[in-house]
Amino acid sequence: MNKILIEVHELKQLMQEQNVILVDTRAPAAYSELHIKGAINIHDIFTYLSSSTKSGIKAMRDHFASVFGESGIGNADTVVFYEDSMSSGYGQSCRGHFIADYIGLSDTKVLHGGLSAWRNAGGKVDDKAVPLPAKTFELGYAGSELIVNKDDVLKAINTQDITLLDVRDVEEWIGESSSPYGVDFAPRKGRLPGAKWLEWYRMMKPSVDGPRIKSSEEILAECQNIGLDFDKPIYLYCFKGARTSNTYVALKQAGFKQVATYFGSWNEWSRDPELPIEQGLPTA
Repeated sequence: MNKILIEVHELKQLMQEQNVILVDTRAPAAYSELHIKGAINIHDIFTYLSSSTKSGIKAMRDHFASVFGESGIGNADTVVFYEDSMSSGYGQSCRGHFIADYIGLSDTKVLHGGLSAWRNAGGKVDDKAVPLPAKTFELGYAGSELIVNKDDVLKAINTQDITLLDVRDVEEWIGESSSPYGVDFAPRKGRLPGAKWLEWYRMMKPSVDGPRIKSSEEILAECQNIGLDFDKPIYLYCFKGARTSNTYVALKQAGFKQVATYFGSWNEWSRDPELPIEQGLPTA
C-alpha cells in the first residue's frame, strides 16, 4: 500500500514538486489562531458521528463528499491531514485519511507529528484563512471494504475467525466510563464480548515532536504481546472511529492486510440494549 504517514521534510519536498491541499482538522478557534500556511480547516472530520446502518453510512459519505467539494478538494487532489500532534485529537488526522479513503479520495496522507513537528522544523505558519474554489467531489468506493456494521460485529462475536480489537482508553475497556466525552455520555459501559484490547496510545512512543507512531517491528511486537493472530481479519472499534483510525494507520503501515473498522463503535453499540456487552475486569 502507499505510505500514509509523511514526515515534515517529505511534505516540504512534496509541496515544492506539486500542489498539495493541507487540511487542518482542529477546532476553528485553534485554526484561526495559528495553522500551517495555506491550510484549510475541516473540523467535521473529528466531530461527525455516524451509525453503521446503510442509511447512516450513506449520510456520512454524502456529507463528506459535499464538505470536501465545498472546501475545494477534488478526487484527483493530493491531501495531507494534520492535527496538533498524533495524540491531541484522538487520532483525528488519521480519521481524515480513513474517511477520505472510504469515499474515494485515493491520494491522502497524514502529517507525522502534526503541527507540533511542523513548527519544530521551522515550517511556515499563519493565521489567515485562504479559501479554495469549490470543486465537484464524486463519491467512489476505493475503500468500500474498510467499514463493517453492527450485524457484522454481532456475527464476529460468535466466531473464532475474526478478531475484535478494542483500542479505547482503559477506563472504557473496564467499564468505568462510557466515552471520552464523559463517564455517562453513552447509556451503557463495557466492551464487546470476546474482544482483545490494545490501547491506541500503545501504537505510539514519545519524541521531541510529541507522540509518533511506532515502527513496523514495534507495532508487530505490541500485537504479538496480546496474542493477536496475524492471519485473521481484524475489526477495530473505539467510541466513534477516531482512535481506531490512528490504530488503522499504524497496523496498515506495519503490513496488516485485513483491517476494517466498526465505524459506529461504542457510540452505536451501547445504545441498543439488545446487543451483548461484557462489564468489569476481563476474565482469563
